[in-house]
Amino acid sequence: MEMPKASDADKDRFRAIVPDHPDVVIKPMFGNLGAFVNGNMFAGLFGATIGVKLSERDRAALEAAERTVPFGPPERPMGGYTGLPEAWNEQPAKARSWADKAYEHIASLPPKLPKSAGTKSARR
Repeated sequence: MEMPKASDADKDRFRAIVPDHPDVVIKPMFGNLGAFVNGNMFAGLFGATIGVKLSERDRAALEAAERTVPFGPPERPMGGYTGLPEAWNEQPAKARSWADKAYEHIASLPPKLPKSAGTKSARR
């Protein structure tokens, strides 16, 4: 599975659509970026694709109205995330509105608790 690296322009575009809230944290993830609130990821960047995690209602509305794409590697897309249409790379206002909806949805969830050292699975 090949992980595409986001360009600097992709990263700048991602940062521009992520809500400007003090509780938002943007972290590097495998050469890409993720946006988190309370430890939960609500938006991510995979190569040039921005993905958002929406409520089921918002996700169904977006996927019914627009040409969305799977988010993540083609052979293993991330469940629950919707890739925003590629055409929106030039329309940041549309992408920003859906990133705001994703933020609001994920911010309403309980904070993610840190994993204890004993819960990590051993990799061989």
